[in-house]
Amino acid sequence: MWIVIDGYNVIRRSPQLHPIDRRDLQEGREALLTTLAAYRRLKGHRITVVFDGWEQGGISEQVRLTAGLQVVFSRRGERADQVIVRFVEKAPSGAVVVTSDRALADDVARTGALVLSAEEFHERIDLALREGDGGEFQKDDDSVPESPGPGRLKGPARRPSRQAKRRITTLKRL
Repeated sequence: MWIVIDGYNVIRRSPQLHPIDRRDLQEGREALLTTLAAYRRLKGHRITVVFDGWEQGGISEQVRLTAGLQVVFSRRGERADQVIVRFVEKAPSGAVVVTSDRALADDVARTGALVLSAEEFHERIDLALREGDGGEFQKDDDSVPESPGPGRLKGPARRPSRQAKRRITTLKRL
């Protein structure tokens, strides 16, 4: 599975990382990368983190490998959102994009990639790191369909769509 992360969006949606980011931008990025590196060691997923270089980036896109993570800074004049959409357009169908940016989420969904909010991703990372990946995580909420009980109708109307099934399967692997 390939996880593409909207770096600053995820940092600023995190109760743990946002105060660090407000104090020092570089420290905020490093704190996110440290957390993601630990998560990657547990899960083994390919992770790409994209940061905005819109105002202060270089004349070309900068890519580096840090603790097994691919870290990308967009070039000056290009937003991280544009880089993320470009990546997932070329990606195999298993890409997951982590962002709470509605416009980016809509653009990415049109490419066929799965979108996960920054808040939900933080919950999944925290749980995986606390449990040390003691098994597959399945969230106890309405996103996982219940089996029909007595008195409930069965049949196509109760079955999740293909897209919902794909989302459920992918989220179980996170």
